[in-house]
Amino acid sequence: MKGELIELIARVLQVLRINMNWMTWNLFLAFIPLALSVWLFRTKRGRSWVWWLGFIVFYAFLPNAPYLLTDVIHLIDDIRTIQSVWIITLVLMPVYLLVIFAGFEAYVISLINLGYYLHRIGKSQWILRIELITHALCAVGIYWGRFLRFNSWDFITQPDALLTKGVEELFGKQPLVIITITFVILSGLYWMMKRVSLGFVRPSAQGIAVQPNSPNTDTPNAG
Repeated sequence: MKGELIELIARVLQVLRINMNWMTWNLFLAFIPLALSVWLFRTKRGRSWVWWLGFIVFYAFLPNAPYLLTDVIHLIDDIRTIQSVWIITLVLMPVYLLVIFAGFEAYVISLINLGYYLHRIGKSQWILRIELITHALCAVGIYWGRFLRFNSWDFITQPDALLTKGVEELFGKQPLVIITITFVILSGLYWMMKRVSLGFVRPSAQGIAVQPNSPNTDTPNAG
């Protein structure tokens, strides 16, 4: 019994050690757009060429945040490897949930910051449309990353492949179905998590004064 327990613990540690490599890397990629959103939409004033360059990089890396949702496929493989209900419930599931939640929350906060910026420049009516467009673009990016194995830096290293193989794939029936489903999931999860996230933030902390007749109710109000 003791030997089996030690073997099981060793197997769990091995699985976690292997997963920590890609989890850490994927979280790093997910937090790049979050950091850029703070700089671009919260602290930076004016739109110089540096701002626009940062904005392009922001959108290039943004799909990496919700991309972590697809990493649940690794959990399936780990469950088959561990085959222990208790270890899966008490170790694997919490680790995966934490990583996936952190990645998606980075996506949510990034778009909240973008919405804050749009409101600040008097474009509150664009917030919903920009969010939906962003979900669609990220759905495409997630498909490119998961199925075609493209990365954010491929926009620079191999743009020809993105414009040929990447675009051609979008017109297939199966890719369109996958992208549409991904878009619906992103939109639904974002809608819920945005409200949860804003619920933890004091309205006064947003620094936004919204008039009672504001056309966009998704923008946080100031106290």
